[in-house]
Amino acid sequence: MVATIEGVGFWATGLPGWDSARDFVRDGRLPEAPPARPSPQLLAPNERRRAPGTVAVALEVALAACEAAGRDPASLPSVFASTHGELAITDYMCATLADQPETISPTRFHNSVHNAAAGYWSIGTGATAATTAISAYQATFAQGLLEALVQLATGVPAVLLVAYDGSSVGPLAKISPSAGLLGGALVLSRSERAGAMRLAATLADGEAPAAAGPLAARDPGNAMAPMLGLFDALASGDRHTTLSAGAGRILQLSLHEPSLHEPSLQETGAQRRG
Repeated sequence: MVATIEGVGFWATGLPGWDSARDFVRDGRLPEAPPARPSPQLLAPNERRRAPGTVAVALEVALAACEAAGRDPASLPSVFASTHGELAITDYMCATLADQPETISPTRFHNSVHNAAAGYWSIGTGATAATTAISAYQATFAQGLLEALVQLATGVPAVLLVAYDGSSVGPLAKISPSAGLLGGALVLSRSERAGAMRLAATLADGEAPAAAGPLAARDPGNAMAPMLGLFDALASGDRHTTLSAGAGRILQLSLHEPSLHEPSLQETGAQRRG
């Protein structure tokens, strides 16, 4: 499966954007006084303040990737991948239901669902294309990427992939550990674009090695850290990385600049039909 990476979005605690992440990978530079959390401009000010951190980071990176790609967010189908969703609200829900169920907050309740970020995105952008929410434990990012690539292979011209996770708290932190706030997004398309990297993915048997790049070393505790191998490769110019795709399965990724003679997805499909 192949795709063009048209746009990238990134946000991590202390690295508020893809430019900051690339600077850090290339020479270790960190921005001065970075914001504590994203402030997604898709939301009205009141909604922006009430939205949980996972929603904020998901919308921030999604919009950044669309802007980098020059794509209208409303036109893109999307895949939202999160290992745990909003664990802080899940902890609140469990504690409140156990002690004082009549005091549960309706606002926090509607933010507890796993597809909350996808819902905010569709409302904020006016998108009516299909949206998929995925969770697959440590293979969440790889499975989200696979879903996006499959959609491209079946005829979708372009798709938005958004991956994110936040901190876990309370008893859940012991069994579902996650620290900090981390999000990444890619706009992937079927067509080649000048100056844009091409990504090729192969699903195989095996175990993925631990990611060793600067971004992976900086944020190993977040549940979405498995995505950082790809973002390290994009920032550093590396051409290969491997992601865990589940028990005994890996997703091998290679990055390269498009060749004039490389067949497009449309041409490959035509050759297979022929």
